[in-house]
Amino acid sequence: MTVHYPGNLFVVAAPSGAGKSSLVKALMELDARLFHSISHTTRAPRGQEVHGREYYFVSDAQFEQMVAQGAFLEWAYVHGNRYGTSRHAIEERIAQGGDIVLEIDYQGALQVKKIFSNAVLIFILPPSWTELRSRLQRRGEDSPEVIETRLVNAAKEVAHVDQFDFVIINERFELALFDLKSVVHAQRLKYAAQRLIRADTFKALHIS
Repeated sequence: MTVHYPGNLFVVAAPSGAGKSSLVKALMELDARLFHSISHTTRAPRGQEVHGREYYFVSDAQFEQMVAQGAFLEWAYVHGNRYGTSRHAIEERIAQGGDIVLEIDYQGALQVKKIFSNAVLIFILPPSWTELRSRLQRRGEDSPEVIETRLVNAAKEVAHVDQFDFVIINERFELALFDLKSVVHAQRLKYAAQRLIRADTFKALHIS
């Protein structure tokens, strides 16, 4: 049975280096109605990352305990580390009418779709493998060996793009951001969403 929530759940996935995080961050700055879901991870913080802002950084033992308690909506191994999304936090927010953006890998996105059939899955693609390699190198965070591993993993990830609702090619950042905003706006205008959010208007117009 499909449960219709007044809020929307947008799930954004992409191979490492495709620009997913930058696009989502820019979207959040433009749209005050969106909330960013913060995942738990067993990896160490990078650069200026802060616990509770980019991620909840937890130990392997803490993560394992949360898995055993059924606390995660989804979780997966990504590049040797584990990432998970709190199910309670997502359900509570969308039940209150909030719109959530969830940044996870394709495995997690497909898991979420099985639980929340109304989730909107968005995949971000790079314009080419050459450009993806260049972006990973310019980032300056990984060794050549790690970059090669990320590229191998990226090939496996993009093979699942046909299972997503929308595909955005991040060739020019401004255009990709416009496309992402358009997906969010269009979802809010769907009949089911409007019927829940604008219930008073539908009632006044005698639309059952």
